[in-house]
Amino acid sequence: MENQQQQHHFPILPHTWNRPIGLGWDKPYIVRMASNLDDGPWHGMPLGGFGAGCIGRASRGDFNLWHIDGGEHTFKSIPACQFSVFEQQASTSQAFALCTEPPTDNTLAAWQWYPGQGKGVYHALYPQSWFVYENVFQAQLSCVQFSPILPENYQETSYPVAVFAWTAHNPTNQPLTLSIMLSWQNTVGWFQNAIKNPEIRMRDDGSPVYEYEPCLGNSAGNLNRWIAEDNYCACLLERTGSDLQDGIGQWAIATTQQPNVELFYHTRWNPKGDGAEIWHSFANNGSLPNTEDTTPAGEQEQLAAAIAVRFTLQPGETREIPFAIAWDFPVTEFAPGVKYFRRYTDFFGRGGNNAVAIAQTALQNYQTWQKQIQAWQQPILDREDLPSIFKMALFNELYDLTSGGTLWSAADERDPIGQFAVLECFDYRWYESLDVRLYGSFALLMLWSKLEKSVIRAFARAIGQRDDRTRVIGYYYTQGLESPTALHKVAGATPHDLGAPNEHPWEATNYTSYQDCNLWKDLSCDFVLQVYRDFVLTGATDWELLWDCWSAVVQTLTYLKTFDLDEDGIPENSGAPDQTFDDWRLQGISAYCGGLWLAALEAAIAIGKTLLSYPEDHPASKILAAAPDYPLIPETIEIFQSWLERSRPIYQEKLWNGQYYRLDSNSGSDVVMADQLCGQFYARLLKLPDIVPQECAAQALNTVYDACFLKFHDGQFGAANGLKPDGLPENPKATHPLEVWTGINFGLAAFLMQMGMKSEAWRMTQAVVQQVYDNGLQFRTPEAITAKGTFRACHYLRPMAIWAIYGVLSRWT
Repeated sequence: MENQQQQHHFPILPHTWNRPIGLGWDKPYIVRMASNLDDGPWHGMPLGGFGAGCIGRASRGDFNLWHIDGGEHTFKSIPACQFSVFEQQASTSQAFALCTEPPTDNTLAAWQWYPGQGKGVYHALYPQSWFVYENVFQAQLSCVQFSPILPENYQETSYPVAVFAWTAHNPTNQPLTLSIMLSWQNTVGWFQNAIKNPEIRMRDDGSPVYEYEPCLGNSAGNLNRWIAEDNYCACLLERTGSDLQDGIGQWAIATTQQPNVELFYHTRWNPKGDGAEIWHSFANNGSLPNTEDTTPAGEQEQLAAAIAVRFTLQPGETREIPFAIAWDFPVTEFAPGVKYFRRYTDFFGRGGNNAVAIAQTALQNYQTWQKQIQAWQQPILDREDLPSIFKMALFNELYDLTSGGTLWSAADERDPIGQFAVLECFDYRWYESLDVRLYGSFALLMLWSKLEKSVIRAFARAIGQRDDRTRVIGYYYTQGLESPTALHKVAGATPHDLGAPNEHPWEATNYTSYQDCNLWKDLSCDFVLQVYRDFVLTGATDWELLWDCWSAVVQTLTYLKTFDLDEDGIPENSGAPDQTFDDWRLQGISAYCGGLWLAALEAAIAIGKTLLSYPEDHPASKILAAAPDYPLIPETIEIFQSWLERSRPIYQEKLWNGQYYRLDSNSGSDVVMADQLCGQFYARLLKLPDIVPQECAAQALNTVYDACFLKFHDGQFGAANGLKPDGLPENPKATHPLEVWTGINFGLAAFLMQMGMKSEAWRMTQAVVQQVYDNGLQFRTPEAITAKGTFRACHYLRPMAIWAIYGVLSRWT
């Protein structure tokens, strides 16, 4: 997985994930449940700004990921969307479309496809990826592809554009003529749901799902135009006279005008035919017939466009040729009539007619963007104390912020940089699941802190809301039991998530119905800890964040306390799975939820004390003084203190067994839970008082490392969620205890690092990263893997917890 050192005239950053072009996988991981998503291993790094929709290109060269419709997933190779290269030296010439896999439906039969496997290398270090072509062309040829993903940047990071900067070098002693062609099918109107108002049903695993059927091939009315200006030229792909709606807008493929470079185009060719209308001329001499035809597509008709750039390299000469692919689909529609404009429209307008302007902006600025990306990444890549495999995964796990069904809305008065959300995953298609982002949001916090805080404010607004709709609970369905009906959302309960793409994200929350999340014992604590974390780790100066969330903090902890039925100070788990391990029955006081409760009380007390210490000359102090409806801070602190003083000794007394903290107080289980002390990790992270004695925490971590990691297949997969002290399962048929959760492992590694157990942390991290990146799970990292080579819930949010490891190491600077 290390970077293969090769002599090239173009810089590829070190520590990439790389794979020979077109090389498949002998035994890739396969999905655990047949009803869950498994597109196979051909995933490359996604391209596109946050919330703008994205595209993906696999290591065999095809464009196959189409996340153009917000929150929806389309995985399909579209062969006409492709780069091709013509090369001629003296009287010898060759031309290839740069994918190793020809279409399987006999389309584009006139084209020649890139020969064989291993004729070059694909590299990825998000947000850049590279194709390096070898042993086919005389020229040394590479392409770097990227979007302007830049930390703490809230403009360019939203742009719906991908840059492809080609570098061609002539190492021979004779002139070489090259032509690079970009062809693109007009897919305007394809990426919207053909099923309006789809019905929600229950999948066999108990999760709520709805049908999504993209309008693939629906091209009637589409047309392409050629645009040539002094410094650039483009093919514009659009649709005649359509109202602005989901999936309607434009594509543009563009390149620059340069001296000694010839430009060719064809605006209307048939991607469902043999492709000869552009391939014959291109393969003959690298040209296109310069056909401009703006006739709209009829029913059942498809059309594509192409541009080609031809140039001659003298011996030893190097030239860079940039292309841009831009898209402008400004509207995301959720439930019928619920429409949001995307963030990038704050900079390019909302008309859906700005694809060329976006492409032009990219062509003007791409070199600056590349330098900014390098300035961000180079200090981390240069650190000798970080293993190479960790640097690779640290950046590549950020892929989910682009391709995780991401939403980023246009700004308004309440949300000055818009609202943001990433799906838990496509199998569990709801946004920003709070128990998952307790781990997975570290990347967002460290790199785009304003987006992180916008998510937390959305949860704060939702806590006081109620939704009296009822639904059945899927877990009981999977157990063959009759399900009780449950309210959608109880006032005071922290919602599990910020809603789903088929309803109204940010407003209609608590979408999942696998469990009744109003009864969960971790969500309120997760919210409070993330509020205080987002304050502490961004400089401890954002008092407004604490104030915006204070009422919700008090309301939700008070709500959670109602589950303390024996009034010992700690809410009890009910026996139904009622926390993030939602197949795992915990009874009484649990190590996991009880620890989070203690840490959340500490955090809430710290929030209250911080607000009381507001400087009088701060503008927001007037707000504090004039807020009679808010919970009185001193009295609230006293209440929380009394709960904490009662519950802390009981937690230790009931759960500590001398080696580790027992799973819970009532089940009698002797399972060692890997994540038993997440609350202690958060307490130390936020410089709060320890919730358990340090020596007990260290002993528990050693026990976890031994039982769940070393004794589970010799540590080659990562730590399983829960095993007996001898490393054997309590129930060999259990699901969650025997799974390795990638994000939990990264969180655990951060805890190990925090406690000074560095070598153990690195070994655990490396085991998980290798399983993901060596077995066809790259750029779709799942929640869970098993020792049987199966996975569950790909494209998952939690694995971005890898940034917590870096945060601990870098002391959050």
